[in-house]
Amino acid sequence: MSQKIQSVRGMHDLLPSESARWQQAESVVRNTMLGYGYAELRTPLIESTALFTRGIGEATDIVEKEMYTFESRSGDSLTLRPENTAGCVRAALQHGLMSDGAANRVWYYGPMFRYERPQKGRTRQFHQVGAEVYGVAGAAIEAELILLSARLWAQLGIQDAVSLEVNTLGTSEERAAYREKLVAYFRSHSGLLDEDSTRRLETNPLRVLDSKNPKMQSMINEAPQLIDVLGEESQAHFAELKEILASCNVTVTVNPRLVRGLDYYSHTVWEWTTDRLGAQSAVCGGGRYDGLVVELGGKPCPAVGWALGMERLIAVMEEVSAEVDVNAPHGYIISSPEVPPQAAHQLSEQLRDELDGLRLVCNAVPSSIKAQFKRADKSGALFALVLGADEHAAGSITIKPLRGDRGDKQQTLSRQQLVAFLAERID
Repeated sequence: MSQKIQSVRGMHDLLPSESARWQQAESVVRNTMLGYGYAELRTPLIESTALFTRGIGEATDIVEKEMYTFESRSGDSLTLRPENTAGCVRAALQHGLMSDGAANRVWYYGPMFRYERPQKGRTRQFHQVGAEVYGVAGAAIEAELILLSARLWAQLGIQDAVSLEVNTLGTSEERAAYREKLVAYFRSHSGLLDEDSTRRLETNPLRVLDSKNPKMQSMINEAPQLIDVLGEESQAHFAELKEILASCNVTVTVNPRLVRGLDYYSHTVWEWTTDRLGAQSAVCGGGRYDGLVVELGGKPCPAVGWALGMERLIAVMEEVSAEVDVNAPHGYIISSPEVPPQAAHQLSEQLRDELDGLRLVCNAVPSSIKAQFKRADKSGALFALVLGADEHAAGSITIKPLRGDRGDKQQTLSRQQLVAFLAERID
């Protein structure tokens, strides 16, 4: 007997019983993006490996440990995208989205791939939603992106389960000066650094600030802070952001240790975190990355954006028991064995023609009325539409409510009355 083939570790199926909540979140995302004037950008799942080594940074964990990279038949090095900011910038440069001098607001949604230990809220194939803006400098657009995400949480009913942390990384020059101070400080405490932090000290010292090693926390807390070396312009930029968010009733916590994991950020960075998922606390994060455009071969252009992990978002929604629209059928057509098989399908197609948005299931398994009622109830349908021999002869249909909390009663209706009945009940 052949061995069953299983899904690849860390890459999961999304079952019909789970998809309704995903569809709800996806619908809210799409409508909210449209409400803020963001247009969807779809990029390939596979990109040139150089896009990520140049864009993300060779010293990051993603490039060093987590990318799915392979050689094509022509000898090119290709990578399954581990994130999509670099891909969006590549597409924007390639297709001239940064050349007209106007603000370009785009959003994306799709699977990403990273090789890491699978755990709750962290899988090897995961899904991200992102929003990016090109061509706009200043704090106002950063505030808009944060406000957009805050509205998403409210629309999904999880606003009380997430909180906002922000920080500023200043300009590249300010960050370089800070880096020297930070390296000197950590070298003076080298005996307290773990293996990862010792390696990062040479390649990406700001990431040492993000270490979760409990033995290092006291030493990290005493490290120099970047905000103390920022110039007036960078401090004014950060102050404006906080002022706009406060005016819109968004609560902000300044976290001087928030540096994000990628090399391309400057000025404002932020994360939305939750206490509902254990160690995996980050739900959404972003920031300004003006330098990435130049790094990928473009002319200097302001750029800023964020990304959220859908798996973590769905997990938070489940933790707070946010309501979900299950998209159950409005009706389930049951026909008696005496009725010609085509009659039920003719009725179902006529109803779909008449009623836009009608969700209707037509029984397709020859069986008893009792068995069909069991299937109808299991489908979650609101009503059974019973087409018996008498109804077929009279051109009518019997409506039987399957959900007792709606106050409807069983009744037999003409085809015209049936259309009116269902039209009142379509959301």
